[in-house]
Amino acid sequence: MSQRQIIQVFEQYQKSRMQFVQTVADLASRQQNIEILQNAGVMSLLRPLMLDVVPGVQQTAALALGRLADHSDDLAEAVVKEDILPHLVHSLASQNRSYKKAAAFVLRAVAKHSPQLAQSVVACGGVDALVLCLEEFDPGVKEAAAWALGYIARHNASLSQSVVDAGAVPLLVLCLLEPEMALKRIAASTLSDICKHTPELAQTVVESGAIAHLAQMILSPDAKLKRQVFSALSQISKHSVSLAEMVIEAEIFPAAMVCLRDQDEYVKKNISTLMREVVKHTPELSQVIVNCGGMAAVIDYLGNCHGNLRLPGIMMLGYVAAHSENLAMAVILSKGVPQLSLCLSEETEHHIKAATVWSIGQIGRHTPEHAKAVATANLLPKLLQLYMDAGSSEDLQAKSKKALKSILQKCTYLPGLEPLLYDAPSNILKHVVCQFSKVLPHDSKARRLFVTSGGLKKVQEIEAEPGSVLQEHINAINSCFPEEIVRYYSPGYSEVLLERLENYQPA
Repeated sequence: MSQRQIIQVFEQYQKSRMQFVQTVADLASRQQNIEILQNAGVMSLLRPLMLDVVPGVQQTAALALGRLADHSDDLAEAVVKEDILPHLVHSLASQNRSYKKAAAFVLRAVAKHSPQLAQSVVACGGVDALVLCLEEFDPGVKEAAAWALGYIARHNASLSQSVVDAGAVPLLVLCLLEPEMALKRIAASTLSDICKHTPELAQTVVESGAIAHLAQMILSPDAKLKRQVFSALSQISKHSVSLAEMVIEAEIFPAAMVCLRDQDEYVKKNISTLMREVVKHTPELSQVIVNCGGMAAVIDYLGNCHGNLRLPGIMMLGYVAAHSENLAMAVILSKGVPQLSLCLSEETEHHIKAATVWSIGQIGRHTPEHAKAVATANLLPKLLQLYMDAGSSEDLQAKSKKALKSILQKCTYLPGLEPLLYDAPSNILKHVVCQFSKVLPHDSKARRLFVTSGGLKKVQEIEAEPGSVLQEHINAINSCFPEEIVRYYSPGYSEVLLERLENYQPA
């Protein structure tokens, strides 16, 4: 065989290898091919090609592996079992930028599925190698590395700590300053994933100067970046008063309020989540948000969205109202109660209804004036209905019961209470009757209305245990009226009158 023929054989071999890995990479991009490729044992065929002398074959083999691993945890497990990760990690330091991006993609695809698979990436030195990639000049390599680190960090505090310990945070903060929008997004997302687990991890991110850089991007024209920025600020704020104060001190409010009118629904959801995480800590932090128009902005937002997008705004109102009478009144004056009533009637998911009920309870539990605002919105019968509905989730029933009791104990607005006389079970009824027994002795107009509306008649029909708290309240109500009126509305009194009529002998 001549030298030329030998060269042709080698060229053909190289061409075949490249054609094979390219074909596998293309096939792996479509879900319907995955199982066939897996059954054909493609993983063990790709492994030696990761060590190929031709860089193009190596990186295309890595791309194919990444696409396979991305599809399922079974295939990601197979990548780990084939012992491919150590080679990938080792190669990250020496190969070209295209290979580094492909290798980082494989590490991300493996790590995303579970903490155990992410731990496999950590165990083979993957985090240190990815952090080194953050120092590369090429923004595409940085982006791929940051993305993989985010998938590792998001699982739990331990994995997040391994990313921090490898020195990733200062480099991720520097990535926020890069001109490439995609890199900014991924850096903000990864910082969010790191600091969501514990106050200590969030503190590490804050100490690297992240808040100031994130705050500068809140009005970026790029919606996807704003999503990640508000997510990261939320994850920082949620842990403690001091961290929330640091976010406030970055002066992102009231400028950020404009984002509640953003075109992107997730930008709006994330800014309302940030506001929720800030206000939940203290009355002072709530007051800051109220003072810069946050309350009205969130209530307006609730009127323009549905489903889970409403949830953080609903809870934000509840947290504000929970702190004090004045803050709860601020929610009422901003027309928060009618908006929550609308949410309660429009939403079908029980967890959203439960959050709405909780917020209504926080508003109405302070004083008779607060309770009246809830009662005049006709919310008490709705709360009772949700509590008594066998189809309501356990959490929704529990929250409805608690909200109802806390509002009833303050409510002196009798027209709002009266409908409950007809439907409430005894454990709720005793609170309703108690409020009547408190108000009626001091209000003659209320006593008259109570008779004409049928309330007194209904009270006489209640079957209460002798000596019970409920019976004591009924007795207190009856003592507010002349004995003959109470007798007139008592069950069986008409029969007594008819009997007297039968026995009556005219003179």
